[in-house]
Amino acid sequence: MFVPQLEANLPRTATINRLGEVCRLGLATRGNTHLADEDVLAAVARGVQYLNWCGYADGMSAAVRQMSRDERHAIKLAVQLEARTADDARREIERLLSECGADYLDAVTYYYVEHVEEWHEILSAGGAAQALETLREQGVVRAIGLTSHQRSLATSFAASGRLDLLMLRYNAAHRGAERDVFPTCDEQRASVVAFTGLRWGALLESTPQDPHDFALPTAAECYRFVLAHPAVDVALMAPDTRDELEENLALLDNWQGLSAKRYAELLQHGNRVRAHAGAFP
Repeated sequence: MFVPQLEANLPRTATINRLGEVCRLGLATRGNTHLADEDVLAAVARGVQYLNWCGYADGMSAAVRQMSRDERHAIKLAVQLEARTADDARREIERLLSECGADYLDAVTYYYVEHVEEWHEILSAGGAAQALETLREQGVVRAIGLTSHQRSLATSFAASGRLDLLMLRYNAAHRGAERDVFPTCDEQRASVVAFTGLRWGALLESTPQDPHDFALPTAAECYRFVLAHPAVDVALMAPDTRDELEENLALLDNWQGLSAKRYAELLQHGNRVRAHAGAFP
């Protein structure tokens, strides 16, 4: 059983395999968010370093294009790779580099590998791993990861030794990774990037079983919950607007863990959200 990091013990930074030390609060775009380049640059100026880009022209790619060489080196730019073959992977990486005006990517994760057959295809002769691992040797890609909702598969993939990091769903309503994945990541020294910290916004909303005196969590509290797990290196926020971004960035001004009482309240709230907000494993 892990011990959550609460109160004043919340570490502000973590070391990502092959990438070095980063702020544990990261920023992601999803393709349907509305952050402008100045919003992304404002987050970077506040100390956000890990940027998970959706791979298509948006405010984040525009922000990266504007960065000086030193500014670009100060951030970690991550993208997800849809390709499963080496040829497709090379073409996709070329497109991504061109779109954001960069000459290297810090982290590239195989995108939503949900079946073992996909993993075998990626690792096969002529598979995407052939291209990506070569690009890592050349410095065009610095770290290789994998995104998946399938916890047991992600665990076996991490045990292969072919991955530097895993990108996983983790929040107060979806805590299965605590049991199924995080121990393996610790053994394999694979870094963990967590997404959907708000459970698509459901954790910010009430449920029919909420106690009458329960105060709904803020987005910052939801990210504090995710960051309380010592296995999580980066928690990704994905705000739709500048106002939402500013609310999330408040965490950086008070890098404090949740109290034990509030953590327990969010655990119970997560259980209620899981029961009422739809069926996700």
